[in-house]
Amino acid sequence: MARFYAVIPAGGIGSRLWPLSRASAPKFLHDLTGSGQTLLQDTVERLRPLSNSDRILIVTGDAHEAAVLNQVAGLSAKNLVLEPSPKDSTAAIALAAAILLKNEPDVIIGSFAADHVITDPEEFHQNVREAVEVAAKGKIVTIGIEPTEPSVGFGYIKTADLIPGSKNARDVEQFIEKPELKKAKRYLRSGKYLWNAGMFIAPAQLLLDVLAQTEPELYSKVVQLAEAWGTKNQQEVFESVWPTLKKIAIDYSVAEPAAEQGLVAVIPAKFGWHDVGDFAAIAQLQADGKPHHLAVLGDVKVISDKSSGILVSETGKLVALIGLEDVIVVDTPDALLVTSKEHAQRVKNLVDSLKNTGHSDVL
Repeated sequence: MARFYAVIPAGGIGSRLWPLSRASAPKFLHDLTGSGQTLLQDTVERLRPLSNSDRILIVTGDAHEAAVLNQVAGLSAKNLVLEPSPKDSTAAIALAAAILLKNEPDVIIGSFAADHVITDPEEFHQNVREAVEVAAKGKIVTIGIEPTEPSVGFGYIKTADLIPGSKNARDVEQFIEKPELKKAKRYLRSGKYLWNAGMFIAPAQLLLDVLAQTEPELYSKVVQLAEAWGTKNQQEVFESVWPTLKKIAIDYSVAEPAAEQGLVAVIPAKFGWHDVGDFAAIAQLQADGKPHHLAVLGDVKVISDKSSGILVSETGKLVALIGLEDVIVVDTPDALLVTSKEHAQRVKNLVDSLKNTGHSDVL
């Protein structure tokens, strides 16, 4: 664990959570669980027992610098990497790996999204510690979530044999895109598939070696950026190189091709995990198994008569709901969203429509 360095990519707009989540205030900067802390603060707190504050690197956009520094107490400027514009997960994670590799040739990085909810931190810690042990032997390790339902909203990991000498780690046979329901049911019945939660633990050098094979141009530019990091040429190099980076998810650039080479292992995890991808997911998380529950987030006055779902308010005005099942109401100073849990995923389409019709002022 002395080699371990936690990396938190804090990006993405979270368009399925509009109008709460905006380009200027994405979902990781909000308290979506009622814990009193934002998702980013929860993530940092969860990682500190594994990697103290000096060994946590946050990669986020220029626009979020002040908010991140305000929310994460004691975060040093050297532990904050600012992206001039969004370039997807490969650029963020590979740049972090290359920067850390300059000072620690044997560093093992762990990448954990800033906007996930984990309800059993002790189990999570055990899984990460095992992942670091396996990574130290020359593997890229992911933590797969044991599925509780045949979800079509997540990618899947097909597991293979138990790795000799490991307690839980298995080889990864294949990463699979989000399936249709029929396939998802088959995956659940087989017991060989896990949800892909996008957590990766690996020697930084190995991760970059794979990237050099699959995306050599992107790799060389990331190394160029890392070499300029912390020098007087940093701004000049970033201004010229960053806009030319290819946008690609790390699943495609590293995880999938590495799995084909037999370089990926997975730790099956049983801790509660939520990616809070839309308002229906938040409502389910808040309900915690209680039927006909109305989740309320924010300082809001509400009168509810036989209504369920979720109400989120940033305005403080009185909201009255009568006879509405599985409703989603999100009230912000400049936009009001009313939909249902059934159609929660379609909020992203609405955001795309707002972009195309020139309503960027509310995005």
